[in-house]
Amino acid sequence: MRIRKYDFNYSRRAFAEKVAKGLGAGVLAPLWPLAGRTADVSKAYPDELLSIEVYTKGKIKPGDVVTASNVDVVKDLLDPIAYMQIKEQGRRINICDSTKDMSTLFPNDYFHSTLKNRGRGKVDSNGNLWTDGVDGHTWIGGLPFPDAKNGLECCINISQSWGRHDYASYPIPMKSFGADGKLSYRYDLIWFELQTTCRNDGAVFGGMGDRLRLNTALINSPAESRGTTIMSSWFYDQRKFPELYGYLPAFRRVRQFPTNQRFEPLVPGVTFFLSDAWGAGDPSLTWGNFKIVERKPMLAAVSGKYNWQGGKDPDWDVPYHGGPAGQSFQEKWFELVPEAIVWDSEPTGYPRAPVGVRRTWSDARSGMMLTQVTRDRQGKLWKQIEFSHGQMKNDKAEVLDAKGHPEWSWNNALFHDIQSNRLTWMRHYRELPGGYKSQFFNGVGSEDVYNKFFTTSALQRLGAV
Repeated sequence: MRIRKYDFNYSRRAFAEKVAKGLGAGVLAPLWPLAGRTADVSKAYPDELLSIEVYTKGKIKPGDVVTASNVDVVKDLLDPIAYMQIKEQGRRINICDSTKDMSTLFPNDYFHSTLKNRGRGKVDSNGNLWTDGVDGHTWIGGLPFPDAKNGLECCINISQSWGRHDYASYPIPMKSFGADGKLSYRYDLIWFELQTTCRNDGAVFGGMGDRLRLNTALINSPAESRGTTIMSSWFYDQRKFPELYGYLPAFRRVRQFPTNQRFEPLVPGVTFFLSDAWGAGDPSLTWGNFKIVERKPMLAAVSGKYNWQGGKDPDWDVPYHGGPAGQSFQEKWFELVPEAIVWDSEPTGYPRAPVGVRRTWSDARSGMMLTQVTRDRQGKLWKQIEFSHGQMKNDKAEVLDAKGHPEWSWNNALFHDIQSNRLTWMRHYRELPGGYKSQFFNGVGSEDVYNKFFTTSALQRLGAV
């Protein structure tokens, strides 16, 4: 009998040792030194972590569909709510090959900024991020901690630059489904992000060195909510809450709102909170008790080749299926991610937060959130945030950046309140009415987006349209 040198038990032992010793990504070899020479992760992980067919001993392979009849084969590769959705609610997930070129897991500029600046990210005694540990020297771009060794570093990897572009706008149809599985609310959301620091160009935008980002959310539909606009101005110091301004059409003026109430629906009827954005929607240091629980393989949707629908649908949309009315879940393609970092955190800055603990699964290769599950104060499962992202490129179409490289972004996000069985889907669309398009800039853009979307006068102008 031939004995494998690197079987699943070998990987499991290696992961346990890495958690105990605080080691970085990779099993056979450290990942990021390899990434500087080749983006192929094959030399960092054994076959058992790069092939779902090998991992499951042939029971599941690319091209298969995971349903209630076979989900137990991969139960250990799913978060508990995803498992329940498939086992009990008629959800299915399509299986595709694992991504081996890790450069496709990032925007091109962000990937090369990470390679250039690797090892220069340091946190001070308060937990804030600085370049080379120099107080006041804001982060100069890319993933701050490519070899994240603790939960705070995992959080910073997400929170410091959500969309990993210097500027991005996302046209987003939000669909919310009730416990009966029927569509109950539909909103058109336009989401704008502008990094003032932690930019790919290494610069500080507009002299705003004390700020991290500006973020504006505009509701453009339905008519009764049209013009509702919220802007967050984030401080670089992650102990501080953002300044929050909003324009409500009923009042016809911009008002400042309290910013520590981050666990409420953005608009009526949805299960999306400000706290949920990108899986790290709050300043990182308003959470605490960070802890890496384990490292393990996982099934997740990180392939743009399958999940991005450019060239397949004019709006980049997909069919729905499952649930009580057959429309609760989007069609998605999952693959075996060789190493996910599973880390916990608690809302230490929110005495009345309804969340007791959140558990996040981050891709050890990219630092991006794959999925997240929260529990309430009684320890009961509450909500799942499931994320899909990848290159905007497939065999039919592609979106290119200013340098001719395939763009990268998120595709869809699911916010499932399992206690009420209400869920909200977001989808990254090509364009929504009003001329709002999917758009990205790195460096100086061709438009004055600051005055267009990120000032109080811009809020009033957007809301009054």
